[in-house]
Amino acid sequence: MSPEPLSTLRIRRLGECDYQQTLDDMRSFTDARSSETPDELWLLQHPAVFTQGLAGREEHLLAPGDIPVIQVDRGGQVTYHGPGQWVVYLLIDLRRRHMGVRALVDLIEQSLVATLDSFGIAAAPDPQAPGVYVDSRKIASLGLRVRRGCSYHGLSLNSNMDLEPFTRINPCGYEGLEVTSLRALLGDDCPSMERIGEVLLETLENSLQH
Repeated sequence: MSPEPLSTLRIRRLGECDYQQTLDDMRSFTDARSSETPDELWLLQHPAVFTQGLAGREEHLLAPGDIPVIQVDRGGQVTYHGPGQWVVYLLIDLRRRHMGVRALVDLIEQSLVATLDSFGIAAAPDPQAPGVYVDSRKIASLGLRVRRGCSYHGLSLNSNMDLEPFTRINPCGYEGLEVTSLRALLGDDCPSMERIGEVLLETLENSLQH
């Protein structure tokens, strides 16, 4: 049996996963992988949780209430994850791909823009504030960590979710930043969660294979 080519990209559709357990799994995967370990994309949703990045400041947590707050090792400030939001974690060997962190950020943002465009939504990244926006409203966030030349963490796309928890924080550290979702923008024309997730995965996979 011939070995898998190094360009192999494994896709895992994990359903709804506890945040802390998923974070532990990402770290374990990154620490255990070798130069021949295929890269992976993990598509999942989390129960309601606020995550605070390495540079996170307490003042951006306005009123978390009953939603737990977890300190994490990605860049950036506080964000929210919850049901109806797709999360994709990118477990990528950047050294093997001869790719820098900036190039991976650009790839993620452009993949999100292309995904949204396929649903008739015109979106764009902001050079001053990582993520993807629709008319100054944030629809997708990203945050990464690189260890041993490999990335983990990734992106979140607000799909068909309750946006209220975002009012309890300064999203990504920006006071007054408005957020939106595909459901808020498209109403009853919003595609299914499954459809959104598959288009997002396909777009990321195509970008990483070229």
